[in-house]
Amino acid sequence: MNRLKFSTAVTLFTFVMLTLMVIFIPAVRGQDVDPVATESLKRMTDYLAGLKQFSVQTQNTLEDTLDSGHRIDLDISASVTVSRPNKLRSERKGDLVDQVFYYDGKSLTLFNPSNNVYATEEAPGTYKEMFIHLYETLGFGVPVSDLIYPDAFELLMQDVTFAAVIGKSYINGIKCDHLIFSRPGVDFQVWVTEGEKPLPRKYVVTDTANQGLMSVVTIMSDWEVNPVVNDDLFTFVSPKGAIEIEFLPF
Repeated sequence: MNRLKFSTAVTLFTFVMLTLMVIFIPAVRGQDVDPVATESLKRMTDYLAGLKQFSVQTQNTLEDTLDSGHRIDLDISASVTVSRPNKLRSERKGDLVDQVFYYDGKSLTLFNPSNNVYATEEAPGTYKEMFIHLYETLGFGVPVSDLIYPDAFELLMQDVTFAAVIGKSYINGIKCDHLIFSRPGVDFQVWVTEGEKPLPRKYVVTDTANQGLMSVVTIMSDWEVNPVVNDDLFTFVSPKGAIEIEFLPF
């Protein structure tokens, strides 16, 4: 009898918890493009576009599968500094990567400190052209790069068929608006800081064309919206003994 009562109590508790979970899931199904969501996204992209310089720390998680079929996460930490109109430096460390990336508006360089090797080549004069060149020529993708384009809002909203405000969330203790957008083949979520500085705090891009719904998750922290930087930061100077090699497609 006691065992039966215990089993019944557990079942009742489980039912209550599942009911509460259902109650608190935001009712956003059935909506199309919520203007509140798009306005929040535009506010964020306009704010970023207005920053002449900024720096941010990112933690990127790339979901993948092994040949055995097991799902794994690949993690990369990065520090990024941007100076408009066309300078960027990023230091990346993580699974299978240890690189410093330099872009000065004329050339781009990837330096691997672990092996003391680097590759340099001429680059287009804008962020957008440079990132496209990186991806199409070298197979090198930069998470959240689409957030810093001058026309980021138009690019993000292209072919969007669904947009909604999920609700309020806290990312690293900072209150944010949680937004979701969908277009053919891709869903993306962004968490935007409340207040006068609508900075993105989390960005998730999901490949909906993939059966496993693989995502790239980026957490952003330590934003500096007016860092003191000079052009030397974005110019690569070859360390002693460093060997120049050709770019190898990823």
